Amino acid sequence: MSAAYPLSSCIEWQFADAGDLDARLRAARAAGFELAEFHLWRDKPVDALATALAETGMRLTSLCVDPRRSIVDPGERDEMVDAVRETIAATAVLGKPNLIVASGFRVEGMSEEEHFANAVAALRAAADLAEEAGVMLLLEPLNTRLFATMYLVSTTLGLDLVEAVDSPNLRLLYDVWHSAVMGEDMAQVLAGRMHLVAHVQVADMPDRNEPGTGNVDWDQVRQTLRDLGYAGAIGLEYFPTMPMDQSLAQSRRMLAD
Repeated sequence: MSAAYPLSSCIEWQFADAGDLDARLRAARAAGFELAEFHLWRDKPVDALATALAETGMRLTSLCVDPRRSIVDPGERDEMVDAVRETIAATAVLGKPNLIVASGFRVEGMSEEEHFANAVAALRAAADLAEEAGVMLLLEPLNTRLFATMYLVSTTLGLDLVEAVDSPNLRLLYDVWHSAVMGEDMAQVLAGRMHLVAHVQVADMPDRNEPGTGNVDWDQVRQTLRDLGYAGAIGLEYFPTMPMDQSLAQSRRMLAD
């Protein structure tokens, strides 16, 4: 049995026993990974990571724009665009990974139309920078369990924003766990729009652990991705509940053809 898609280890939460992030990257390579991802970069050993990437031949699939700033609050727009600019420059040494953007929180008293228009304006400015640098931005919908007033908690809305911005350098990050928390039907929200999705992350429900530890139907997830034509990697963004060798064996089994 082989994995249906290339798998990317979230070294933010995995291989923690190895130590610093560059050591976790090497541990992931020793475990058979060619892809890895993590979250914010400003507190990370970027130069050491660059060395580890070069020595292992691994590739980063994604990391987060840092600092996180709102795309819907016009008072934070300049800071948000600056954060994208700085992240592009600082992480070029890491091979120009995809850069994840979250929406920020709803602004009290602002209409839905204003939220949407502000988000489009901020994302369009950020996408201009990404196009110039040859970098992909990933817009990620989250969920209201973790962030009660987060603006973007809907896959459909996220895809609407990507379509409205209309940039080849802005796509959606579809997270199975966030989507499941929000009660979405995966096949329904992605139907006809998978070409706008550039990365998929997975974790089981309800506690964001390994595939196979909860109630997600992983056969259905794989089938849906195949049916809709997804051709990218799958990020294992979960909290391990068992030793990493066992955790990864189970994840690979759940995600295998």
